[in-house]
Amino acid sequence: MSTTEQIHPIKDVWLRPRRVFRELATQPIGATDYLLAAAQGLATTVTLYRTQPAASGFTAGEILGSACIFGPLGGILSLYVFGAIYRRLGQRAGGKSVRNQVFHVLAYGGVPVATSLVLWIFTALLVGEAAIVEKPAVEVDGFVGFVLHAQLVAYVFLWFWSIVLQVMGFSEILGLATRKAFAVWVLGQVLWLLAWLFLGVLVTILFPGLVPPTPH
Repeated sequence: MSTTEQIHPIKDVWLRPRRVFRELATQPIGATDYLLAAAQGLATTVTLYRTQPAASGFTAGEILGSACIFGPLGGILSLYVFGAIYRRLGQRAGGKSVRNQVFHVLAYGGVPVATSLVLWIFTALLVGEAAIVEKPAVEVDGFVGFVLHAQLVAYVFLWFWSIVLQVMGFSEILGLATRKAFAVWVLGQVLWLLAWLFLGVLVTILFPGLVPPTPH
């Protein structure tokens, strides 16, 4: 295959991530990076609401409103936080990269997760409010339950595919073996989780009234 073939990053990253990240290596962070990060944040937020029984105390409109506000903001903020974490970890692991390359890996490597929004919209059109609000099993018929489970399985598959793309991306831009790049990815996720837990505890202690009680 000719190396001069034009690359379409969002389409080609699914099967040719290394080539895509090589092409993006010299390009600055752009609007597409932020749009992909926002879409990932929205998809993840909607899925979290859908799988949390506590969210059943809210209406579909409240959940959608919250997800549309905090999802994209969280996705973009995560891009910056993970970007800083992985750039530092990559350097400690002996790799070489610059800020824009790490951003591209996180944004374009998350294309499968961003694409899961399409599946969620299709599911919502098919089964209605049940795609947004967790309902008791007795209120969900067999067809609706099958569609919801299929949508969740598809999201998990796309999430794992995003992990594969990001690991391969870090391997490419950092010049690390795939196994070592995967270790860097895992460590970055652990550090993010610890930071998130610490922030949650700190906010709860300093601003006890800021976090609303769990609905019954």
